[in-house]
Amino acid sequence: MGEKFFFKLIGSAGNKRLRFRIQTSRGKILEFMVQLELHIENWWRAVVRYDNAHDFAHRDILDFTGGEIAKTSLKLGTLEEVIEYAEQDLTDRADWYVEKFIKTRKMQ
Repeated sequence: MGEKFFFKLIGSAGNKRLRFRIQTSRGKILEFMVQLELHIENWWRAVVRYDNAHDFAHRDILDFTGGEIAKTSLKLGTLEEVIEYAEQDLTDRADWYVEKFIKTRKMQ
C-alpha cells in the first residue's frame, strides 16, 4: 500500500493551500482527502474537505472550530474523478469558501 501526502499553495496571498492525502494499493485509490486550508491566527485551519471516509465520497463544509456544518454526498464516478473535481472546485471557489468560513468565526 502506498500513500502520497502533499500540499499545493493556491491564491496570491499565500494564506490558502490544498492538503492532499491519497492511499493506493496496486495503483488503485483506496482512500483520499483533499482539503482547503486557511492560515489565520497563526494556524492552518480546515475550511472544506473532500474525502471518502464512511465508505462514500463526500464534501464536508467546516466551521472555524473544525465542526461540520454540512455533508454532501458525491456521485461522480471513480475516486480519481472525485479528486480531480475536488481540486478544481476548491481552487476555483477558495475565496467564496473562505468568506463563508470567516463568517462562522464571527458567529461564535
